[in-house]
Amino acid sequence: MTTALAPGAADALLFDLGRVVIDYDLRRTLKAWAVELGSDPHALMAKLAQNDTFHRYETGHVTDAEFFAAVRTALGLTLTDAQLREGWNAIFIGEMPGIAPLLDRAAKQLPLYALSNTNDSHIAHFSEHYAELLVHFRELFLSSRIGMRKPNGETYDFVVKAIGIAPQRIVFFDDLAENVEAARERGLYAVQVHSSDDVARTLDQLGL
Repeated sequence: MTTALAPGAADALLFDLGRVVIDYDLRRTLKAWAVELGSDPHALMAKLAQNDTFHRYETGHVTDAEFFAAVRTALGLTLTDAQLREGWNAIFIGEMPGIAPLLDRAAKQLPLYALSNTNDSHIAHFSEHYAELLVHFRELFLSSRIGMRKPNGETYDFVVKAIGIAPQRIVFFDDLAENVEAARERGLYAVQVHSSDDVARTLDQLGL
């Protein structure tokens, strides 16, 4: 960031969903799949990125069935698609502590949008279980639906154009440094979120 935020400095707010709006823990999925947790769970899941399967799943180019087949192969599982889907959706913990009142507060004054790397199975799950939280957003830009994902620059360009507001007037919240940096390179004002306190602090700076 090169400048500090000030009241009135934004015309729209753009939120990542995972670990910004909805909390998740990959270990919950691996536990549900009965995968040994002794090693780094992220290292285990990295196996799914072989041949770009996971990224293609998140951009809508791989079906649930194809993804679950890759899971079975990568992790040596014999679970059915239904069992894998149940475990895959067990990743969600609940809403991020403190985020609901902040979204309600912000939505009263500015349009809210979401940009998230996700997949069809997760979309079906969180659309149902977190409907009251997601109602604050005018539009959800979900990677498997728009066919592109963060941190690719074209993703931010697509969303900025769809929102119809200059990028420097959009404040973007994401938990991953690489996504924040990529957003800044595309002209957005981006905030890395470690907890809802970072969102609250930004809303205060904006006078919301």
